[in-house]
Amino acid sequence: MRYSPHTEDEIHEMLELVGRSSIDELFEQIPASVRLDRPLAIPAGVSEMELAADLRALSGRNRSADDLVCFAGGGAYDHYVPSVVWALAGRSEFYTSYTPYQPELSQGVLQVLFEYQSMICELTGLEVSNASLYDGATALVEAVHMTVGRGRDRVLVSDGVDPRAVEALRTAGRGAGYEPETFSGDPSVGDDVAAVVVQHPNVYGVLEPTGERFETAHAGGAAAIQIFDPLSLGVLASPGELGADIAVGEGQVLGNHLNYGGPYLGIIAGRLADVRKLPGRIVGETVDVEGRTGYVLTLQAREQHIRRDKANSNICTNQTLMALASAIYLAWLGPDGLAEVGRQCVSKAAYTADALTALPGVRRAFPGEPTFKEFAVRLPRAATAVIDAMVERGFLAGVAMPQAGDDVLVVAVTERRSRPEIDAFVGAMEEVLAS
Repeated sequence: MRYSPHTEDEIHEMLELVGRSSIDELFEQIPASVRLDRPLAIPAGVSEMELAADLRALSGRNRSADDLVCFAGGGAYDHYVPSVVWALAGRSEFYTSYTPYQPELSQGVLQVLFEYQSMICELTGLEVSNASLYDGATALVEAVHMTVGRGRDRVLVSDGVDPRAVEALRTAGRGAGYEPETFSGDPSVGDDVAAVVVQHPNVYGVLEPTGERFETAHAGGAAAIQIFDPLSLGVLASPGELGADIAVGEGQVLGNHLNYGGPYLGIIAGRLADVRKLPGRIVGETVDVEGRTGYVLTLQAREQHIRRDKANSNICTNQTLMALASAIYLAWLGPDGLAEVGRQCVSKAAYTADALTALPGVRRAFPGEPTFKEFAVRLPRAATAVIDAMVERGFLAGVAMPQAGDDVLVVAVTERRSRPEIDAFVGAMEEVLAS
């Protein structure tokens, strides 16, 4: 709690020092028309203990994913975070470290970022990764910026891409000179198209025919950009295998908690030929004059102090702590653990979808389409009303998708959900829909 230190005597002393006799005289340069001529309309002061109690009561009205059983996703997911992740990431030498510009002082952080980059490359099937960006939407914007120019200024975005990511592109495109265009099915790629963007799994949880759309993109000379869920790659083909030139994703799912919406982690990886277009920094492994292994910031082609006048953007800040947690998470799970998490997501989501669609009036929004951990259903009532009613029963029921219809609800089922939780969720949904 902040302590306000200034007594009336101290304020008078400070005013005397600057040659003013009162607060009003100090602020006389501010026009009277915009100055408040009455006391602030706030209650009388209370003691620190009373205020702390009031704030605790207010905060107690919040209900988070720790208080409710979470079936909500839409870009941020309630995956299990092994205790080892933040026991290590929270160590003071990592938790309080700053940008590792000086390798002689930063070998630990630099090695972690090198390991993070290496694992992201292995995960995505691509050749280079940077040391992370702010979040998934930021990574998508930067990926598109890598592709536009030289007569190719159109950006085609699948209608399965999260509308919030498209909006981020639309905002960034105003300055860069492009307007994202949405397509469904197979894109029509002319010689003015810079990039084709596909989200896999898409915003409704559906696994799109991504490889076919990337073949179309390449046939037209455009770059293929995939938005991916990192945890899906234990059981699905990697972006590189599907033909992506650039892969971007939200790294919250890799050992980072929901954190009330952030900070999160932007993942970006690409082909070696595009390494100088990658935003941010790349950490490399080398040897010193005595042959000992060391780590340095190898490439910062777009940092603000290097190519300021030539870069498409000058983003350089990475999310070191979040990337560190992700590296620990991936190392802890290993390939087998990652695959096991993916299998549990697939099987539990399928069980939940079957149980939900057995309820009267509930049906799949995209019947027959394959999914990973999310799926969309149509309800016999408005999705937002159902979500509100389910909160009262202890569940975050999902995310409404009004762009597909007021009755569409997207449900996410991670490895954290137990069978009793899923059965209770379906039972509560049956009660709500029957009420």
